[in-house]
Amino acid sequence: MASLKEKIGYALGDAAAGGITWKVMSIAFPLFFTNVFGLTVADTATLMLIARMFDVVTDPLMGSLADRTQSRWGTYRPWLIFGAIPLGLVFALLLYTPDFGPVGKRIYAYTLYLLMMAVYTAVNVPYGSLLGVMTDDDNEKNQFSSFRMVGAYAMGFITLLSFPYLQKMVGGTEAHQYAVLGAGLGFVATIMTLACGLLTKERLKPIRAEKFSFKPFADLLKNKPWIYLTLIGICTNFFNGFRYAVAGYLMEYCLHGDVTVSGLIINYTVFMTFGEVTCMIFGGLSPKFTQWMGSKRKAFAVAAIICMVTSIAFFFVPMDPKYIWVLVGIVILTSVGVGFYSPLLWSMYADVADYATEMNGTSSTGLIFSSGTMAQKFGTAISGSLVALLLGIAGFISGTDPATGQTVVTITDEESVRNMVWALFSLFPAAIIVIMLYLLHLYPIKK
Repeated sequence: MASLKEKIGYALGDAAAGGITWKVMSIAFPLFFTNVFGLTVADTATLMLIARMFDVVTDPLMGSLADRTQSRWGTYRPWLIFGAIPLGLVFALLLYTPDFGPVGKRIYAYTLYLLMMAVYTAVNVPYGSLLGVMTDDDNEKNQFSSFRMVGAYAMGFITLLSFPYLQKMVGGTEAHQYAVLGAGLGFVATIMTLACGLLTKERLKPIRAEKFSFKPFADLLKNKPWIYLTLIGICTNFFNGFRYAVAGYLMEYCLHGDVTVSGLIINYTVFMTFGEVTCMIFGGLSPKFTQWMGSKRKAFAVAAIICMVTSIAFFFVPMDPKYIWVLVGIVILTSVGVGFYSPLLWSMYADVADYATEMNGTSSTGLIFSSGTMAQKFGTAISGSLVALLLGIAGFISGTDPATGQTVVTITDEESVRNMVWALFSLFPAAIIVIMLYLLHLYPIKK
């Protein structure tokens, strides 16, 4: 039986990765790259696309490498212990805006973003895989997964809620604010990742293959539960990715900037914070909800339907700051569904890893969980890339002035941009849910 301390320790891993580094990368990076750093819309979209092709190779290789790691700290924990500092450091450097021209900025952004993806993979794939060796009890796996989601959403809540106030406290230019906050948040992420590696335990020994082989990769293609669950994971991250990537543009161009209500500054990070705290609460209730529904698959489907209905409802609310609490209310309701299904996804990956071990005779836990991380990065970054491309088509233009080095933003068709932003936050995610429900129907594991 795992202790509460260990469950909290495991939660710290995703508090760092999901609640700080990935949350900032998901919600702030598109707007940061175009409106602060000074990349063009095309450069921003291309950067994220290239990074995804990079991850298609690195994520499964990292999973296979983690499965074969043997050390005094175990199989997966050493990657967290020794990857903690690189994770925080590269994240901090990525939020720094150098005093370069357009070409220099492009090289800096591409280099650091790809490096960040590599470091994130080296930490988060073993972190996810750790769930498969901490316990063989299905209920306890659900509990660990629930603690993980609560940790991610709780830290995401703190990060996003405090962001505008920390910016105001730091002062100076936006570029300076992002650089300082990147350093501070990177330090916190390092401490949390290290604590996760030190506080958790590996109780189960993976059944290792004798030597490296491409057979586990071939076996994945024969594993129908893995194929469907990976596609479902991509859909969940498309759903979140569209909403987070476009939230900054929604506040800036649809609601005409930050909205202040009774002293509360509602900027794009605070707007999504209401969803974070809701996800935290209902992520904690997910195991009970699953027991009540009778199966993981049924619970997942009901949660997804909640997300679809509320996303469609959002589209019909007027683009007016006076409706801010209606919009916040819909974000909260949508996050009820996200909170319910998020822990289930990782628990279902553990089921797929058990299924693969039974079918193939050797453990490929790291490889299986690497697909979860790949789906996370693929869905989030491709959606961010599509947001940048579609905004460009609608009439949003950004870049760096070669003479002054200053960021320049131009909108050629304001109404078109506003309508595109609104649809990207509502109708596009709703359409993704329809696809996800069909895939869930085909998913063969009945737990």
